[in-house]
This record gives sequence, structure tokens and C-alpha cells, in this order.
Amino acid sequence: MIDLENVAYSYGGGELLSEISLKLAPGSFHFLTGPSGSGKTTLLKLCYGALMPTAGHIRLFDEDLRSMERDDIALVRRRIGVVHQDCQFLDHLPLADNLALPLMVSGRDLLAEQANLKELMGWVGLTARADALPPELSGGERQRAALARAVIMSPDVILADEPTGNVDWEMSQRLLRLLVELNRMGKTIMIATHDLALIRAAKSHVQARVLRISNRRVQLAGADL
Repeated sequence: MIDLENVAYSYGGGELLSEISLKLAPGSFHFLTGPSGSGKTTLLKLCYGALMPTAGHIRLFDEDLRSMERDDIALVRRRIGVVHQDCQFLDHLPLADNLALPLMVSGRDLLAEQANLKELMGWVGLTARADALPPELSGGERQRAALARAVIMSPDVILADEPTGNVDWEMSQRLLRLLVELNRMGKTIMIATHDLALIRAAKSHVQARVLRISNRRVQLAGADL
């Protein structure tokens, strides 16, 4: 689905990532860890075509990123849901409308999608907050809303950048359970996180591959996790 081959990325005159070879297969579950500033967010951006590698090749659903036009990349990215670290919403729109924005942008019939939208809000436990404005949401509610927005187009791949970074342990476990449930539905998941306790907790729920960025390269993490 997403295939990186000897990928490198340079930023500000220095190489941030080097010789990255990684394959996200259908239905796989990955954690991506590493110290702050090691390039986790950059690697996620490479995986959904927001950044172009300075060396190597990236294939998104069997298409070489370098040969794709902008419109082609936009279409492919509908198959990739991204949970951003900063959870940006349009503050003047109610939560339900914020979650429906990807449907609107893609030209879907919003009336026909109302049942799916309600089901999704129930799934993340936000039915009672449908009319709330984003500034009225707690940190945990915003994170769950970000996950709901990322999956509303029923993507094949979900990339989550520190999805539990601003919530307490109980909420992080709830978000993890939602991602594990998506994986059991056949979705490919990659979570970038510095929270090793979260990774340890996940091991009893899902067969996950743990990757660590170290010295600009991606390595399989050892059993010390």
C-alpha cells in the first residue's frame, strides 16, 4: 500500500532521514517511535505525499510519487486518513460540520451520508457534542474528533501523529482501542508516538511492529520496550 525504498529527506541543509526502506502492508499495525526531533512527523508526511523525498522512491498504492500529478496525489490521499498532532478545526463550525468537511470537499452527498456521520460520532463517543464548537471541546474530545475526521472517508490507511500526546492515560487507552478496532476491520495503522507505555499496553491487544528512528534511519525496536 505504502512502500518506501532507500528514502532520504534533507531539511535546512542537513539530512534528517537517510536510507529509509519501509513497507506498510494491508492490515498491518505499526508504531513509530524515537526522540523528539528525530523525524517521526516528517516520515509520516512522506508516507502520505505531503513531502517529496530528496532521494529514493515512494510508492502509494502502486503509483510512484515522483510521477504523480498534484490531482493524482490528492485522489490517493483520500485513501489515507491522517490524525494530525495539532488537531486543527474551523472554530466557527459545529463539530458535526467539521467532521463532514472531507465529505463536502470530495463532492459526496451530505444528506446521504448523515447516517454514517451519526454512527461515526457515536463510535468515538461524541454524539452529545455534535453542536459544540471546537473551542468548547476538551483535549480528549478534540483528539477523538480528529480521529473521526480522519476515518470518515473510510480510508485504507490511517497515520496518527502523537494522537495521545495531549490526553490523560485513560483517554489514551480509549483512543488506542479505537485504532485497534479499525485495524481489526482491515485498516493499515501507523502511530507515531514517544509514549513507550502506550506501546507496551498495545501489545496485549494487537500484533504490532515497533519501529524506532535512530541516527536518521528506521530500525526494528528490540524487546526492551
